[in-house]
Amino acid sequence: MTAVEAMNQTSSLPANGNRHPSRSHRPGRGAQRLGLERLDLAVSGLDCAGAAAPLAARIRSIPGVGDAVVNPITERAVIQFDPGVVGAEELVHAIEAGIGAEVGRTAARWHLQVSGVSCASCASRIERALERVPGVMEATVNVAADSLTIDYAPRRTNLVQVRAAIRAEGFELATPSRVTGDEPSTGPESDPAAREYRRLLRKFWFAAVVSLPVIVLSYPSLFGLGRVLPAGSTALRLVWGGLGVLTLPVLLYAGGHFLRGAGAAFRHRTADMNTLIALGISAAWLYSTVAVLVPSLFPRPDLAEVFYDVTAVVVALVVLGQALEIRAKGRSSEAIKKLIGLQPRTARVVRGEEELDLPVEEVLAGDVVLVRPGERVPVDGEIVDGASAVDESMVTGESMPVEKRPGDHVVGATINKTGSFRFRATKVGKDTVLSQIIRMVEQAQGSKAPIQRLVDLASSYFTPGVLILALLGFMTWYSFGPTPVLVYALIVFVTVLIIACPCALGLATPTSLMVGVGKGAENGVLIRSGEALETAHKLTTIVLDKTGTITRGEPSVTDVVAGELPERDVLRLAASVERGSEHPLGEAILRGARERELPLETPLAFEALPGRGVEATVGSVRVVLGNRRLMDERGYALGTLAEAAERLADDGKTPMFVAADGRLAGIIAVADTVKPDSAPAIAALHRMGLEVVMLTGDNQRTASAIARQVGVDRVLAEVLPDAKVDQVRLLQGEGKRVAMVGDGINDAPALAQADIGIAMGTGTDVAIEAADVTLVKGSLRGVVTAIQLSKATMRNIKQNLFGAFIYNTLGLPVAAGVLYPFLGILLSPLIAAAAMAFSSVTVVSNANRLRRFRPHGV
Repeated sequence: MTAVEAMNQTSSLPANGNRHPSRSHRPGRGAQRLGLERLDLAVSGLDCAGAAAPLAARIRSIPGVGDAVVNPITERAVIQFDPGVVGAEELVHAIEAGIGAEVGRTAARWHLQVSGVSCASCASRIERALERVPGVMEATVNVAADSLTIDYAPRRTNLVQVRAAIRAEGFELATPSRVTGDEPSTGPESDPAAREYRRLLRKFWFAAVVSLPVIVLSYPSLFGLGRVLPAGSTALRLVWGGLGVLTLPVLLYAGGHFLRGAGAAFRHRTADMNTLIALGISAAWLYSTVAVLVPSLFPRPDLAEVFYDVTAVVVALVVLGQALEIRAKGRSSEAIKKLIGLQPRTARVVRGEEELDLPVEEVLAGDVVLVRPGERVPVDGEIVDGASAVDESMVTGESMPVEKRPGDHVVGATINKTGSFRFRATKVGKDTVLSQIIRMVEQAQGSKAPIQRLVDLASSYFTPGVLILALLGFMTWYSFGPTPVLVYALIVFVTVLIIACPCALGLATPTSLMVGVGKGAENGVLIRSGEALETAHKLTTIVLDKTGTITRGEPSVTDVVAGELPERDVLRLAASVERGSEHPLGEAILRGARERELPLETPLAFEALPGRGVEATVGSVRVVLGNRRLMDERGYALGTLAEAAERLADDGKTPMFVAADGRLAGIIAVADTVKPDSAPAIAALHRMGLEVVMLTGDNQRTASAIARQVGVDRVLAEVLPDAKVDQVRLLQGEGKRVAMVGDGINDAPALAQADIGIAMGTGTDVAIEAADVTLVKGSLRGVVTAIQLSKATMRNIKQNLFGAFIYNTLGLPVAAGVLYPFLGILLSPLIAAAAMAFSSVTVVSNANRLRRFRPHGV
């Protein structure tokens, strides 16, 4: 099966990025029986945990249901059923009517854009609010992408309720891109961000223009205006009053979103970044206004100073920082934009005798599509006429074009390089490989890595802690500071509020995650979740299935040993006997002869010899093809060929003897050959310090031969399919972090059990659905890439977190004035604003360094 087929045959239910509460118990994952479909339902009305087991038993009693697992904690039921016996909707109605439970389909998801999310505490507020909405199963906010992913039960919730819950927290939804059954969003993702960037730039330029006269007139003596506006004069007071009027629009327009955000947070008895900024700029403006209007309230004239420059300049700098942050965040989602940009706009469809240029959305499954050299393939399909070389690098990461002939599959958005061909569309719209890749990348970028939970916890305490520190600083300076104490206390209060940056903390993890997942997709490695990306760098052991993973997964002719006939004649006679054969070994011999362009004849008087071989007449020659047992029965003296057969068997190959008219013509050896890149990839894993284990159901002799070729550390042979998961558990019991790499249905339980399940994209849909990582190209080089990418991403995240924590750890004490007694340094609110604004930009820019990631050593 090709990557196209495998990815297009995945389960109809969405693959949730956070689809399992723990690695030890993941109901329904990897356990789906062949021929059954899976249904994920929200089941309400469970009075206690003890009600789950009886409910599951009653669901299993419904005709057509193969298995059912009910989780009382999440109130979900995962049901495997035979669609030929009972349909999904019939099943839901049967549960509601016969059991009395309220059921909601959870196979629905919204991907939405949300505005005003500035830090991790904002994201946590939205998530908590949405999880209180009936029918919302899970809500995840990505601060880096300003995106919101909601898994919900359509029967129990709607977008109006969701919008109301978000608005109640002081945030707004942008125009939603609704996703049902995991259809990827198709609109240009950057539009809301571009609009926000332009809006913030307008605010910045307004605040910046106003700031220039405000700075000059706030300190006239510094700019040579001391004689015109002497200190304490009525003229200076009148000018300062004008500055208050001039900066009020800056406060309300350019800084209005800070005030609104702080107000919303206050109404919900919480605080966030908006609270800190709003308090700082408002305190400076109010103090200045009181000093101008009622200077008599101050005990001394020198206390009646103005800080309108703080209000205007801080707003300008922080808004500029937010605009630059949005621009940098846009670069971090470059991969998804590139993927969306790859989608062709039109297709040349052949209907009847006419060629029609149609929008790609109007192409139907079954249409015949014409593709000329240099054009992109519009949708997925199978070539029916013509041949070409197709650049599939956007899917596989492999730069070399792939030769395509009739019967081969082509993937939408790949580039036709040389010839023209016609193909029949098999998958269109949301079912194409590109659409599914976009969907998986969006899901993974919207998920949270486990390390983010610690960051969210720290962020929830951060803003209240800063407020307490600012108040303590104000009281300390007011009680013990130099004169004028009120001015110094106010400067410290405002500076501490302004310099604190929860944004950097909130962006540290999701921005790196977005870039890392995107780079994986560019290299043909599809990562389902942030958890998988984080876990991969901790792996100690890689378990490889043999067939289809290390090897090609199909037998082929490896050796032809001449006996009494030349090699060409040995292979030609054997292939002629097997002409029309459906046996895998016979097909391999036939394929080998055709590759060598040998002329074949139609066999006559064909006779199958069960367990031993076949016999037929080719032309005038009676040919016997079979194993050693058959040769012994017919009395052939093997001579030196016996030694050759033994040597081939030791190398893990299957030797088959060919006899022609009573003479031993030679031996043909067939084996499932090793993929050319398996040995280099395993060597690269060794260089990374990883143990590599081969797990196979083959006999020890064959397994050992393959192991010698590729250099694995340990061989677990003759393992029955049901026992593969037990072998993974045993390795985990030894304290190892295990990745399982496989491609077959029998690998699915082991993939689910492993700390990381990695499926070959050329494998079955069940294996891909059970895995955390899918290698589109089906090469073990992808395993190396995934682990290297995980290490690079986690290193980048730790750099971001270290920078954010160090910035705040050093910045807050300096802003509070700890250096003043020793060095006479008191940080200006303007410098604090600049530092705060650019701290977030620094974090996002560092995350964007991941865009230069390149796999190495393979």
